[in-house]
Amino acid sequence: MKSKKLQALMAEHRHWQDIVGLRTVADLNAAVRAGHATDIINVSEALQERKIASVADEIAARHCRLVLLAGPSSSGKTTSSKRLAIQLAACGLHPLTISMDDYFVNRVNTPLDANGEYDYECLGALDVPYFNAQLTALLGGDTVELPRYDFVKGERTPSGHELRLQPNNVLIIEGIHALNPDLTPQIDRADKFQVYVSALTTIQLDENRKISTSDNRLLRRMIRDQKFRAYSAEETIHRWPSVRAGEEKWIFPFQDNCDTMINTALLYELSVLRTYVLPLLESVPATSECYAEAFRLRQFIGFFEPIPDKQIPLTSLLREFLGGSAFHY
Repeated sequence: MKSKKLQALMAEHRHWQDIVGLRTVADLNAAVRAGHATDIINVSEALQERKIASVADEIAARHCRLVLLAGPSSSGKTTSSKRLAIQLAACGLHPLTISMDDYFVNRVNTPLDANGEYDYECLGALDVPYFNAQLTALLGGDTVELPRYDFVKGERTPSGHELRLQPNNVLIIEGIHALNPDLTPQIDRADKFQVYVSALTTIQLDENRKISTSDNRLLRRMIRDQKFRAYSAEETIHRWPSVRAGEEKWIFPFQDNCDTMINTALLYELSVLRTYVLPLLESVPATSECYAEAFRLRQFIGFFEPIPDKQIPLTSLLREFLGGSAFHY
């Protein structure tokens, strides 16, 4: 059964779409062809920023020092945490962010799933004792050197970046397991503000057919994996069932632990992703076991009228996957 909080969030976004008159892909394509792409982009980005600002206001009102931000793969956790940090600064606070991705164990030590492949989604893929030692030290006023994970080499290395919390700091920790109580068992629930983010695609193919939110995230991940992690589209598609199984086990059961949810899907984004992802999908050979899925996704993304990425703001969440962001990752 879908979370009531997720259902409410999706209903809110469908209401916004009804206001601007864009409920289906046909509506979106007609608006793009009529020259309204810039307006759609600006309104979509403004709605998302407004939501993030409201979350920052709530955190500031509760005087929380620790913010935990979680979500499934390619939901835009990193950019969401950076934009939340900006809004917290606008509230007069001094936020600091830590990515759980930098606490992965070295790839050779990563647990294996039932198929004998690396299980990056399980909690055991993280060095939880090391993370908790650093978190305890930080909250106790000590200085720690944060790690940095090299995804190409599959190794964790020192970053040279030292961190120490000051009284006016808010610590934002983002990662797929951030809402799992086993990640931070020593921190009282009342001292944590928990945020769940996900790309909840609300535009529909037509009046009767919804778009899978999983497909939206898969296309994001495919572009990011090829651009920043040296993985082919074929490799990303091959791993996706394992990723989804991990989400069902390690992420979705804890989503209702959150204090609030943020929808990171942008109304126009699939029109932008089309130009990036089509060549990647076309590179999957017909002899591959992933070809049928690649062909299905090609057919799906082909429904969208393309929008050039030059109109996408540098602070947009999409830049996390496309590149060219004003943020450092």
